Amino acid sequence: MDSQLHTWSQQLQPWAWNLIVIGAALLLGFTVKLMITGVLRFYRDRNDYSLFKSILTHLGPPLNFFVPLLMLNFMLPLMQLSKTFVLPLDRITDILIVIAFASLLIKAVRIFEDYVYHQYDLTLEDNLKGRKIRTQLVFIRKVIIIIIVLVSIAIILLSFNSVRKIGAGLLTGVGISGIIIGFAAQKSLSNFLAGLQIAFTQPIRIDDVLVVEGEWGRVEEITLTYVVLNIWDQRRLILPITYFIEKPFQNWTRSTSQILGTVFLYVDYTFPVDGLRAELERLLKTTKLWDKRVGILQVTDSKPDTIELRALMSARNSSQAFDLRCYIRENLLKYITDNMPDSLPQRRYRNYEDDRSKDAISINSEDKPGKNI
Repeated sequence: MDSQLHTWSQQLQPWAWNLIVIGAALLLGFTVKLMITGVLRFYRDRNDYSLFKSILTHLGPPLNFFVPLLMLNFMLPLMQLSKTFVLPLDRITDILIVIAFASLLIKAVRIFEDYVYHQYDLTLEDNLKGRKIRTQLVFIRKVIIIIIVLVSIAIILLSFNSVRKIGAGLLTGVGISGIIIGFAAQKSLSNFLAGLQIAFTQPIRIDDVLVVEGEWGRVEEITLTYVVLNIWDQRRLILPITYFIEKPFQNWTRSTSQILGTVFLYVDYTFPVDGLRAELERLLKTTKLWDKRVGILQVTDSKPDTIELRALMSARNSSQAFDLRCYIRENLLKYITDNMPDSLPQRRYRNYEDDRSKDAISINSEDKPGKNI
């Protein structure tokens, strides 16, 4: 076979033979691309998770470049080129292969991420373990991608002899330069270490419900330098990642998504609490927002003119707890106004003018002649 190829190469012009070699490499890559595209079209309308589908989706585009480049690299010795063109072409091909292979590695990380996301679904009610895994995975993925990019750049640069010589000379001053770079990158390094600490100690996780700077929202994204909080009204609060190491904040889903909600009502001292307690029990049993753990009504305080009633109820997560509180508050107020409107808060005023007039009449009656005879 090798002898036949050698014979054909001798019979053709060098430029024609080189075009045939390049065309064969591109044709093979194009054939692989058509095969991948055909399989992707077959899976295009499928929404369920498939590891095979994930591999094709992520590795398809970089393979379209990697396979032809790899075949071209294998066929370079068959090309009839002068030494002037062989070395530059070989160098360019090697660089492109390194870039394509780095892209394959990055996409492979995405495949693993898809698999983990499929195993730990955040849409479940009890998604604590899934949020833990995803928080760690997001940080690890970013670190791995950075390492892949840096190593690829280093491999490309070290393929040049001039760069290797410069690198060898710079190694003599690496101690001093390391100190200078350390001071210059102190803030970035602190952010990186804070991100590493958050990824593994996990004071916050993806999809955690937080109250930060007086704002209620969910953790939408955790990067190496900042955290994105999705506020309830669809605003985004961007905070440096070191904030969650240095400052206090509320985490409503630290150990579980279950939470208690409260509704406070203020009524008159004559209010019949037992009737409202029965109404609360009825309302809780008629809604799916209640998780049936806690549902009580208590008199928690007494004011000069009113008493304070607290309805305490439980829900599966903070979003349902908010809706449950609104539902209970609205219907308890409706029950009071429809059935016991006189028990709403009232102010009692004493008529001091009448009291003074009564005292004056009493005094005058005591001063009448013959009173003490």
